Amino acid sequence: MKKLAILLVGLILLSSLVFAGKNVTLKGSDTLLILGQRWAEIYMKENPGTVVQVTGGGSGVGIAALINGTTDIAQASRPMKDKEKDKMLEKRGIGPEEIPVALDGITVYVNEKNKVEKLTFAQLKGIFQAKIKNWKEIGGQDATIVLYGRENSSGTHVFFKENVLNNEDYAVRVQPLPGTAAIVNAIAKDEDGIGYGGVAYAKGVKEVLVAKDEKSDYFLPTMENIVSGKYPISRYLFWYTAGSPKGDIDKLVNWILSPEGQKIVEEVGYFPLPVEQENKKEGESAK
Repeated sequence: MKKLAILLVGLILLSSLVFAGKNVTLKGSDTLLILGQRWAEIYMKENPGTVVQVTGGGSGVGIAALINGTTDIAQASRPMKDKEKDKMLEKRGIGPEEIPVALDGITVYVNEKNKVEKLTFAQLKGIFQAKIKNWKEIGGQDATIVLYGRENSSGTHVFFKENVLNNEDYAVRVQPLPGTAAIVNAIAKDEDGIGYGGVAYAKGVKEVLVAKDEKSDYFLPTMENIVSGKYPISRYLFWYTAGSPKGDIDKLVNWILSPEGQKIVEEVGYFPLPVEQENKKEGESAK
């Protein structure tokens, strides 16, 4: 009985040590999921005792979790909406802090066997609203276009809708898939498929050159084209926190914005922030 009591005390002490560890939770964007996981993996190796938990679900899911106070950081591939900021202020008594963490270009994917090399915004809009239904209408094979997209909780879904479809609705034929990896996997197997998502996921598919209109130049989502803003579907990727980050959250934020953290951005397949953006954060931290 005495041994059992000692064992129980030991277990209680051990569990208290585990739960006393530093925990930071990240939730949201599936675009940012692979980058967030990579950051977490390396950060935890360099900071024993700190646990960084990363889950996806879409930007809207992450933002809702931040509003409800169930995550420390919301990962988002779109800016927070004013109504979301107001809701957070009303519910938690504090507004969000927006932290750009990387650059991305929403990439248009087709199957590697597809003949189509380039598309304008007007053509993309026609395709994803099912007004252009056959690849032969835009220089491809005689086959029905199969549309793949993201769920409406996705920041990429929202960004593409606002910037390419002029905030008009997608066709009902667009098949919503749970994450960019699922879109890429589907298109890699479907010669007639087309979809969109973060540039880091473009493996085993063909990236299409994109132009704002027929009079504009066509560009691929390379680092040079995204940093310069030439690629027409360039965007920032964000972290949101409840007010200015503090303690362990601030330490993590400063690390991912450091040269080491930004190098990981590039290794994963996204693009590091412009140097002036990193310097701005460093200057704010020094105050």
